[in-house]
Amino acid sequence: MRDESTIVRQAIRGDIQSLSELLGQHYAFLYQYVLKLTMDKSKAEDITQETMLKAIEKIGTYRAKSKFSTWLIAIASRLVIDRARRSQRERKYVQEEGALRQLRYESLVRMNEWPAALEALGQLDQQQRMTVLLKYYYGYSQEEIAEMLDIPLGTVKSRIHAGIQLLRKELASYEEE
Repeated sequence: MRDESTIVRQAIRGDIQSLSELLGQHYAFLYQYVLKLTMDKSKAEDITQETMLKAIEKIGTYRAKSKFSTWLIAIASRLVIDRARRSQRERKYVQEEGALRQLRYESLVRMNEWPAALEALGQLDQQQRMTVLLKYYYGYSQEEIAEMLDIPLGTVKSRIHAGIQLLRKELASYEEE
């Protein structure tokens, strides 16, 4: 049996056989970890597979400062966290979407200003609309939005500022009508 550090070096250099052997040696261990983490067999299988794919994609970034299994656990842990966040956001979105539908219905029943607000929002370009919605409708911080959209914080701030200015202008013109 070959030494793990030798197999890792060869895998990093692009040896597919070594990479396959390395991932095979750690699959069961990783699956057990993810299963304990998620307490869900289906999720554990999906996340383990996704971790293996990420490891294949990113093997060149592994620097052997920690054990290979530790590197895999870090990848899997981030995936579990990301899925939990996504699931939480999805639940929040579904709840907010239900509340939004109810608000739309009530607004239309009362012939409120909702259509004007939607139309004003529709006047923003997609980038401004996205940052304004993420900030004021979904409640994300500017830092979270910057990270989500992979853009500088200053860009987020300027898009939000410009979007709000345009919304105020649009909504003011509706009030004048």
